[in-house]
Amino acid sequence: MQDTAGTWLMTVLTKSALLIALMQTAASLPVLFLGFFAGATADIFNRRRLLIIWQSWMLAAVGILAALTLTTGVLPWTLLGLTFLMNIGSAMNNPAWAAIVPELVPREELPEAVAINSAGFNIARAVGPALGGLLVGAFISALRGAGIVFLLNALSLIGRAHV
Repeated sequence: MQDTAGTWLMTVLTKSALLIALMQTAASLPVLFLGFFAGATADIFNRRRLLIIWQSWMLAAVGILAALTLTTGVLPWTLLGLTFLMNIGSAMNNPAWAAIVPELVPREELPEAVAINSAGFNIARAVGPALGGLLVGAFISALRGAGIVFLLNALSLIGRAHV
C-alpha cells in the first residue's frame, strides 16, 4: 500500500519521469545494499530489540511523510527521501522478522509457522498494492488519499514497534 500510494502521489506532485521512476529505486535499493548486513545483524544481535528499533525507524519516516502529505507540505524530493528511509528500515527489519519465528513457536509447529509467515508476506505483496490504489482513489484528492494510506501504515507500525 505504501509503495503504491507513494508512487501515485509522486505522479501528482511532478510530471518528471525520472522522479517517478526513482520511487521504485528508493523502495528497492536499500534491500540490494543492506541485505547481507541486515541478515548478519539478525544473526548477531537480539532480534526483538532489532525489530523494535527498525519498526520505530519506519514509524518515524512514515509518520513524518503522513503529516507532510496531509498538511500538503510534501515535495517530490521529500517524498523520495522519506520513502528511501522507510525502506532502509524495512530492509533491516525483514531478516530479523523471519529469523525470530523459531523463537516464538514450539519446534514441532515450526514448519507450519514458517509457511503461515511466508503466506502472510505473499498475501500482503499481492493485496497491498490493490488496497493502496483503492484507498488513494477513494478520496477526492490523491494527496489526501495518499496521506490516509501513510497514516494507516504509521498506525500499524505503532502496534508493531512496541510489542
